[in-house]
Parts: sequence; structure tokens; C-alpha cells
Amino acid sequence: MNSWIVFSARLLLVLLFFPFSALDKVLNFKTAVGQASEAAATPWIAKLLIVAALAAEVLMSTAILTGFADRLAALLMAVYCVLTAILWKQFWKSPDFRLKGPSEARGLFWDFLKNLSVAGGFLLLAISANGSGISELWTHPFGSTHPYKTLSRNE
Repeated sequence: MNSWIVFSARLLLVLLFFPFSALDKVLNFKTAVGQASEAAATPWIAKLLIVAALAAEVLMSTAILTGFADRLAALLMAVYCVLTAILWKQFWKSPDFRLKGPSEARGLFWDFLKNLSVAGGFLLLAISANGSGISELWTHPFGSTHPYKTLSRNE
């Protein structure tokens, strides 16, 4: 039962990225490249950013779900979430940002905060809720937390 709860929690954390965001990038590649062009200097860099994002979403999500190098994958996803918030959720640049009344930028503000919140969830996964995994992450970055090991009755 514990393994199903752990898997479900990890699945909920990555579900946004894999399969949904990854699939959206595949099905709407030109649109994704257009959005990436907002932060990229040239079209080929925008395409490279989308391919890198797609790879990160699929590979890191798979690592988190399987438990293979899951601490490193979670750390990379946390960085990914912060970077996407800073690069594409720039509510502060909009002239109509207000917390009260009509404001298109307020939606970006909430998306920015959601990205940061998801990054926090990935960080907790990377370092453990009490921070005990920080040294493990640095000494064995490709190690696994073995999330689906059966707990003994004494634990």
C-alpha cells in the first residue's frame, strides 16, 4: 500500500509535465517554438529550448516515477520550474498588473507562483522533507532513493 501512495504522490507531481506538457510540445511544436522565441534570440535557439524542455519533461519525470536518479531529476525539475517562471511568467512586465480589478497579468502572476510551488515540491523530493538527503544528493547524484522498497514491520 505504501508503494502505491508514494507512486501516486510522484505521479501527481510530474503529471503536468509528463505526459501533458510534453505531449503539447509535440502536438503544437510551432506554437511552442513561438512562445520560446520570447526568450530566445534566434529561431534555432527557440527550437533547441523546446527540444531540451521536452527531453527534460520526459526523462526527469520518468526518473522520478521509477526512482532511478530521482533526487537529481527532482533537483533539475525544480530548476526547470524556476527558470520557466522567470522566463515566461513575467507578470511584472505587464502594464496592467493589479491584484484587484481587471488584469490580464494577474493570470501570469498565479502561474508564476504555481511554478515556484511545484519547484518547492521537487526540492522536497530531492532533499527529503527534513533535508537529510542533501548530502546524499551531492555525494551520489545518480543514486536512487529506492522509493518503492517495502518497509519492514519495525519501521
